[in-house]
Amino acid sequence: MDGGATSVVVQLRWPDGESSKAYGVRNLDTKDPAKPQDRVSVASITKSMVAVSVLKLVDQGLVGIEDPVNNVLESFRTTLRPPGPITVRQLLNHTSGMPDVADSEFAAGPPKQVANTPLNIQRGLELTATLPWEPKNVGRFAYSNSNYLALGQLIEKLRERPIADVLKEDIFGPLGLTHTSLSEPDRAAPNNIHAYIIDGGERIDVTQPEVFVGSPQGGVVSTAQDVNTFYRELLRGHLLSPASLEEMKKKTGSTDYGLGLALFPDTCSGGFRYGHAGLTFGSISISITSADGGNQITMTMALPPLPWQDAATARRIDLLQTQMQSAAQETLDRLCQ
Repeated sequence: MDGGATSVVVQLRWPDGESSKAYGVRNLDTKDPAKPQDRVSVASITKSMVAVSVLKLVDQGLVGIEDPVNNVLESFRTTLRPPGPITVRQLLNHTSGMPDVADSEFAAGPPKQVANTPLNIQRGLELTATLPWEPKNVGRFAYSNSNYLALGQLIEKLRERPIADVLKEDIFGPLGLTHTSLSEPDRAAPNNIHAYIIDGGERIDVTQPEVFVGSPQGGVVSTAQDVNTFYRELLRGHLLSPASLEEMKKKTGSTDYGLGLALFPDTCSGGFRYGHAGLTFGSISISITSADGGNQITMTMALPPLPWQDAATARRIDLLQTQMQSAAQETLDRLCQ
């Protein structure tokens, strides 16, 4: 907060209690104080939720984790043209070699324009197709948002419903996550924490950016409490079969990433904690949960209004993300001790 952040919200949970705090304001214009129950775009935490819906397809025998998607998705035959068979697992753990839509010419455009431009799954894959898909990269870990665009398309193809409806049926509804959604923007709602960037010297409100509405790469809007509930119930085995959950938690080679889950060292157990981080226009988030679902922390920060796509901003965000992860890990270490 001393560095100018608009707000920070944090919720801790441990086996016999919880604590929630909010700092700063929801909105720089109204100066309404932030509340622990406020909603924020959680960005790539979305990927953990999408991975659950994919693995539910696996549990129900609708697709295999080692099945290639090339013959299932028309976009892989007509738009993307991958250099070889690409499996469900490779999309989930970012080893497909698929280039990242975030590196496309569209994403490099004026930030205000990018944030306010709707981008459906197919269009995102079309932009991905403008980048080279190198055969040498298949099988190597390289984080790419486009993998989850393809997985969203797979879910929609096999479920014959929009992915937002599938996530609601698979996760949000059963877990009672009443403040969580993928495709229901409500930017004017009083319980939103607003996010801001600087573009051309002007402060721009980028709350729930249009480019991510409904997007499986990072479109979920939620609360710290709802995110903690999701990871707790996932890790306690209430969303997937034991086999699928174990697959989700497996490291990808030497990389601390599984199937839509990031792995964080657990100094108490000697194993890992699980969760994900997220970065979107004007905000960053992180959520980490112990393997048994007992100790948890979710933190969200509405950043100071900063010039987007600026090298100094990128370095500052990298530092803030590192500090946020360190603080989260230290807190969980103290809880388990």
